[in-house]
Amino acid sequence: MIILTKIDGTKITINADEIEFVETSHDSTVTLKSGKRFIVKENAEEITNLVIDYKQKCYANLLNIGTSGKL
Repeated sequence: MIILTKIDGTKITINADEIEFVETSHDSTVTLKSGKRFIVKENAEEITNLVIDYKQKCYANLLNIGTSGKL
């Protein structure tokens, strides 16, 4: 999950795995696989970096579980 900022300043949490694409002009439009759209303040590069950071954390935790034997 990543946290983005809507145009009105409201923070929203979006499932990074559900993002289909991001369009950026002045603001960014995030389109989910469901077709639902959100207009946010972050640009495409920032959103991409948030998704990468989120996925790295997920996989790092998975690797740690596999090596330590703990859940």
